[in-house]
Amino acid sequence: MTAPTGIRVLVVEDDPVAADAHALYVGRVPGFTVAGVAHSRAAAYRVLERTPVELILLDLYLPDGHGLQLLRSLRAAGHSADVIAVTSARDLTVVREGVSLGVVQYVLKPFTFATLRDRLDRYAEFRATAGEASGQDEVDRALATLRTPQPAALPKGLSAPTLEAVTRTLRDAEGGLTAAEAGTAVGISRITARRYLEHLVTEGRAARSPQYGQVGRPELQYRWLRSGR
Repeated sequence: MTAPTGIRVLVVEDDPVAADAHALYVGRVPGFTVAGVAHSRAAAYRVLERTPVELILLDLYLPDGHGLQLLRSLRAAGHSADVIAVTSARDLTVVREGVSLGVVQYVLKPFTFATLRDRLDRYAEFRATAGEASGQDEVDRALATLRTPQPAALPKGLSAPTLEAVTRTLRDAEGGLTAAEAGTAVGISRITARRYLEHLVTEGRAARSPQYGQVGRPELQYRWLRSGR
């Protein structure tokens, strides 16, 4: 289902690089607009005092307190915006508390644009449901829209295990890697490694730049982006 126009999103993320990446991701999904970006609880509160939003993309670890503390304060003040938590937190106690405060989705870091796009599309579909349910099945289907996201499909020819291996290798390489170096480390050809590395670049999880200083054409050097962690 096409996302309805005008779902305004506040991105709350303490890492400026990650915040920019998340805002870029949101802006690429039709029907969603970035209403603001905040790097702390206090900044988020200031944005919400002057800007109406329907959805908050909320990091749980902020420099001036936990994201759920912000959410509790917002609920007490009457703010009803839905929340998608974007976090590395895997504590199920935190997850349960978040659900009780109105967290409708969790996106665990690291994640790709395709993963966030899937969550946003499903959230938009859920918001678009209206009217009275005909029965339990229809209620269940509406809730399942949020609760059972499908894994994002990889481009043809790429496999999830190999992508995971290339991703892990690149993340561990502080100075970056060429396709040949990545291929050697993972046990695949340079050409195959380059396809996976280019996929990570397309998803905004890696960057590439030419490596000079060698005879012949410069090689491309790939490096992991902090926002992809």
